[in-house]
Amino acid sequence: MNSDLPQGYEISTDPARLDAGLVHRWLSQDAYWALGRAREKQDLAIAGSLNFGVYESASGAQAGYARVVTDGATFAWLCDVYIDPAARGRGLGTALAAAVRDHLAPYGLRFILLATADAHEVYAKAGFTPLAKPDKWMALGEG
Repeated sequence: MNSDLPQGYEISTDPARLDAGLVHRWLSQDAYWALGRAREKQDLAIAGSLNFGVYESASGAQAGYARVVTDGATFAWLCDVYIDPAARGRGLGTALAAAVRDHLAPYGLRFILLATADAHEVYAKAGFTPLAKPDKWMALGEG
């Protein structure tokens, strides 16, 4: 899972390695899409998702996070992708998106969707493209 990962980092889907408090702080205090998210809500999101952590290999400290909501058969939503500001600029975001893509490949999913306001180039490097037919999609709630 770590083929595109910069040296000195590793990615794991082991939920026991996640620092849920740190993830909550990152998202609720610094991520425009999750500002103010309650810790209880974040813990429920983690519990109901496939989680990916980025870790410094030497120290084991968490440097990034992403989660995937999926049925494991047809659809997945990649969300809450976050890289610690101190670790940004090293390609970790793209490596994390690629690791998610590669992890989900054996599922044979029809779609892996994500939404971003400012990181299109990060995801494009991992193969994500704009919706081919955005006029076919609808949403209920805020987007």
